[in-house]
Amino acid sequence: MRWRFTRPRSRRPGPPSEYALLPWLLLGLGSFSNLVQGETPNPWIGGLGLLVFNSLYISVVFRAFDRKARGSRATRWSLVALGVTTLALGAGYGGNWLLFFPLFGLACGSVMRGRNLVRVGVPLSATAAAVSAYHDGWGAISIAYGTFISMMVTAAILTLSETVAELHDTRQELARSAVEGERLRFSRDLHDLLGHTLSVIVVKAQAARRLAPRDADASLAQVTDIESIGRQALTEIREAVTGYREGSLVADLDRARSALSAAGIEPVVRRSGPPPGPRAEALFGWVVREAVTNAVRHSSATRCVITVECAPDHARVTVTDDGVGVRSAAPAAPASLASPDSPASPDSLASPASQAPRASWGGTGLTGLTERLAAAGGSLTTSPAAPPADGGFRVTATLPVDAAR
Repeated sequence: MRWRFTRPRSRRPGPPSEYALLPWLLLGLGSFSNLVQGETPNPWIGGLGLLVFNSLYISVVFRAFDRKARGSRATRWSLVALGVTTLALGAGYGGNWLLFFPLFGLACGSVMRGRNLVRVGVPLSATAAAVSAYHDGWGAISIAYGTFISMMVTAAILTLSETVAELHDTRQELARSAVEGERLRFSRDLHDLLGHTLSVIVVKAQAARRLAPRDADASLAQVTDIESIGRQALTEIREAVTGYREGSLVADLDRARSALSAAGIEPVVRRSGPPPGPRAEALFGWVVREAVTNAVRHSSATRCVITVECAPDHARVTVTDDGVGVRSAAPAAPASLASPDSPASPDSLASPASQAPRASWGGTGLTGLTERLAAAGGSLTTSPAAPPADGGFRVTATLPVDAAR
């Protein structure tokens, strides 16, 4: 049997806590020793002062690591009381009792930040220097230096620790936002890709079934289109998964013509102005896909007009059909429930929801399109086609010229 020895993983030290400041109370052992050995006059007063100082110090330090408690009035008054106790003990006894000044500076550094450090640190150090010089001469000036350094270093370390914690939280939040954004992009791309492609495949399959009994060549052409569309859909899905899909407006317009024709809807495509830029082509391709898919599935239209125009200050694509518009209509019987021997009509090539009210039309798809265009500085509007009495529906996507490049 072979034994394997592994080196234990080293753990990174965590951020400092209030317990890291408690061992510094050992600086008061000298004064406690003087108190026990009877070297301190009025020992009861000294003992009471030592108890009050330690209690206030522990209270202030524990409050300093809670943001709400750190800025509270109780913490400020506790710090003031600690300062008064420090001054009374240092001025009254001197010697080892002067070490309470650096301890008080450490407590101040744990609570105060920014300009308050200088406002309190300088007078506190000067006071510590004056009291030390009075008792032990200028040789005890190190007390003032220790008071100032303990205050500033403690504040610097705790501020840096808080900044690191905030940066870590921010990084985690950015990571979550990136994951949510990628998940939204992926779900939106799949909806727009599969919704359009599957609708076209269904329409062409219905057309092939309708044409098969009397025109085998035309039916075979529809089946060939289905194969081509399926292969293209696989490629686009792979590109959507990896995030490298680039739209082609020309290809989307060709697919739109094919889908509309197979559904018995006359396609009309109009273009004016120079061709839009790559970004506009990709966005307008999504708009054409979604609008044509919904026209095929919901509109019962006989004609659909797609207009692409590029002006000096904007680029716009408009998809208009002459279908049921936003008016409610009674749902038609699903095609799958129709008799196999019933005569086919152009409307039967649409999906089972072809007679659904346009008010429920493509909510998820239009929401996704609105978000895509808004992110590029554009807009998406939907409205009944004019004149309203003729029914119909219009989808208009507009991009500013800078975003259209």
